[in-house]
Parts: sequence; C-alpha cells; structure tokens
Amino acid sequence: MTGKEKLAVKAPKKTKSTAKKKPRYIELADELRSAIMQGDYADPGNFPTESVLCEKYDVSRFTVREALRKLTSEGLITRKRGSGTLVQPATARAGALHQPLSNVGEILQYARDTTITFEKRPSATIPEDVANQIAIKPQGQWFTFRGKRLKPGKERPIALTEAWVHPDLADAVEKIDTNAVTLFGQIEALAKITVSRVTQDIQAIKASKSMLTDLGLEKGDPVLRILRCYFDQKDRVFEISASYHPGEHFAYSMHIEVD
Repeated sequence: MTGKEKLAVKAPKKTKSTAKKKPRYIELADELRSAIMQGDYADPGNFPTESVLCEKYDVSRFTVREALRKLTSEGLITRKRGSGTLVQPATARAGALHQPLSNVGEILQYARDTTITFEKRPSATIPEDVANQIAIKPQGQWFTFRGKRLKPGKERPIALTEAWVHPDLADAVEKIDTNAVTLFGQIEALAKITVSRVTQDIQAIKASKSMLTDLGLEKGDPVLRILRCYFDQKDRVFEISASYHPGEHFAYSMHIEVD
C-alpha cells in the first residue's frame, strides 16, 4: 500500500468468458443506485414502495429488501417503519458529508446537493505540493478558480475548492458560468471534450491560515484534501482540483463488488 488511492472512472469491460452473473439483488441495487445518482428521485419522499419495485422489476420481495439493505448500508437511503424509504441527500448522510465516489455520476450528484460560486483568479503555475502529490508535472500558466462549497441553509462552508484549468482551453474558460455546479462538466460541453477517467488522491494535511478562516476552523483542526485530475479522451489532464474539507465533517465511501 502506498497510502495513495487512484479512482478510475471507466473500468475495462469483462469478456463473456470471464464475467460472472451478479445475484439479482445486486443488479437491482446497481439499477436503483444509478437512478438515485442521476437525480431520478430528487424528492426524497418519492422513492417507490417495496410492492412497486417488485412489480416494476419483476422480482421477489426478498430480492427488493436485500437490494434496499445494501443501499442503506451505503448511506444512500434510510428506512423507517411507517415512513417508507427516503433518499438521503449527499450532505446529510451519517451526520457528515458522506460522499460515494465510484464514478462521475456520483461526483455530479454530490455537486447538485450543494452550491458553489467560483472566483476567477489570475493564471498561475500548479502549486508544487499539488504537482508532487499527483505525480504530474503540468507546464505553463493554468487558469485558476477558487470557491466555497455550501450546504443549503448553512453558513459554514463544507469545503474550500481550488481548481486549475489547462492553458489551451482559453475559449472555454471565457464562457464558464462561475455559479454552475461543476467546472469539468462545463468544460466538457464548451470545449467539446469527454472525461475519459478521473484520478483522486486523499490526504490529511495541515490547514493554512486562510483555510482556517474560510472553513471556520481553529488551529490544529484536521483538514482532508481531495485532489482530482480530469483526463480527456486523449488522456490529457484538462482540470486539476483540490477540495479541502473539515476532517470531522467528511466521510468517504465507495461500493466494491466481489467477483
């Protein structure tokens, strides 16, 4: 173990000869998870009942309950007698920012559940500590953005984010809406590129004075930094972002399936 974890958005496809058929409840959990992450149940109270799921997916009540049990363990839903099943917003799971990060859809869902306004700053080189951590040596002056991510109804930021966009994307940068949920999603559309993979590095670091002020922390409080690199279809890094979270208010999760 190196202490550094890489998250690949697109995994190699299994061949027919090596792929194993998943249990039906796992398949159902996958379908429901995807629907939740795509925002199909934006109203938390509109999640289907067990009976509706049984009929819609032509499965037994046992299969439905096992699938829902799996999603409950991931923090995506809660189940209470008399209240049915409720979808948990990403910013309310486990009393902290409980963020599943297994694909781009989950990153987008997290962004939709929060708000951020970016401030465009002067172009700059990628900070040395960031470049060293991601083991990439970006060249030139990158377009720079900075913003505080907020949970609706809360004044204290849940994260401070810095982002750097590739110098070749000047035309796209000029059209970026600094109030939109993500930068990489806009860059995809504006520059007509596609995110092929994302890597991320998670590390506890010492907060700077400005971070302490922006996040409402005290000296000595833990800060978790998540560095993400977004690669296009030519495997070029077109965006690098660093999000700083108050350590006690962030939980990282991912679902891992055993073949």
